[in-house]
Amino acid sequence: MTERLYYTDPYLREFDARVTRIEPRDGGALLTLDRTAFYPTSGGQPFDIGALDDLRVVDAVDEEDGSIGHVVEIDRAGQALPAPGQLVHGTIDWARRFDHMQQHTGQHVLSAAFDRLFGLRTVSFHLGTASATIDLAREASIREIAAAEDEANRIVWEDRAVSIRFVSAEEAARLPLRKEPARSGTLRVIDVESFDLSACGGTHVSRTGAIGVIAVAASERFKGGQRVEFVCGGRALRRFRSLRDAVSAAGRLLSVGADDLPATIERLQIDAKEQKRASAGLQAELARYQAADLAASAEEVRVRLKPDTTYEPDQETTVRLVLRAVDADAAGLKALTTSITSKPGYLVALVSTALPALIVISRSSDVAVQANAALSVLLQAFGGRGGGKADVAQGGGLDAASSQILAAARAALVS
Repeated sequence: MTERLYYTDPYLREFDARVTRIEPRDGGALLTLDRTAFYPTSGGQPFDIGALDDLRVVDAVDEEDGSIGHVVEIDRAGQALPAPGQLVHGTIDWARRFDHMQQHTGQHVLSAAFDRLFGLRTVSFHLGTASATIDLAREASIREIAAAEDEANRIVWEDRAVSIRFVSAEEAARLPLRKEPARSGTLRVIDVESFDLSACGGTHVSRTGAIGVIAVAASERFKGGQRVEFVCGGRALRRFRSLRDAVSAAGRLLSVGADDLPATIERLQIDAKEQKRASAGLQAELARYQAADLAASAEEVRVRLKPDTTYEPDQETTVRLVLRAVDADAAGLKALTTSITSKPGYLVALVSTALPALIVISRSSDVAVQANAALSVLLQAFGGRGGGKADVAQGGGLDAASSQILAAARAALVS
């Protein structure tokens, strides 16, 4: 069993303790002490980090026997570990600890505000590295969230005392705890003066003023309830700075003030959609002209058609063949080929000028040549991947110059 010094003094930054057990752990070691100020991950709050003498503590683990294990890194070969029974000096990473204290106490106050104002119960809590969340039992409106945020900050700015009490199960049964405790026996209770009383093993500030501010960052529906993301204290300041810098940069780029940003962005979005529609129309018109130019360059060739049965002789027919390299992407190539083959009598193979090459093969509905069969021949010759049907097929990644691919396409189509 490890004596948990943070239970009574969460502000304790340094301490001395005796090593009771050492075990190897993931290239380092797990040290168990007779007493510790390191908080292990529990109840939605992350673990503390810091040092034991010259060893870095990178994790703190709550063991089943009631002890707390400290995962330490061995930074260099031959770095000595303390022996069981040896005294070590522990130092907590205070910036991380105090951040967790602000967020966790802020959670108590915010959850109590939702409960007191609207009877909205918090079903779970999670403290992450950038923000924290509470999950409410039902969906909350924007008005309710804003009201709870205001009420929580009123308690923060009144700088109320936050005290720690230890009570028996019988005493706890008579207390107005916000949430029924999950464990029995002696309970550690966090008392936010005249506002919230909750059983909790986490670390908290001694007065609500130390929370600084509680700011709701976002909310969303979650499992039939509402997930509310919030930041407190230093995190809220960092979040404000980030938003301030982003808004200032956006304002400079758009030459408007912060209050005018939403309307300006909305106007730009409308303009962009209109320009996109106009551009699409122009692109379609250009494609029609380009397709007509390509169709005009077609040459008449005789192609041999495979018989449907072994008893039929090979047949030949005349088609207009278009073989060209075009500066276009896959969508552009396909638009051009299908535009040309929308008229009868055409067989088209267009290759991109960029490498690795793209190719689209298409035929008019009255032409019996198999586009996918021709594409298969080209992929075997030049690599790449693709597929399609008898009327249109496309591939990409062909490793050859466009002139080589077009020559091979002619051979595959006109045979």
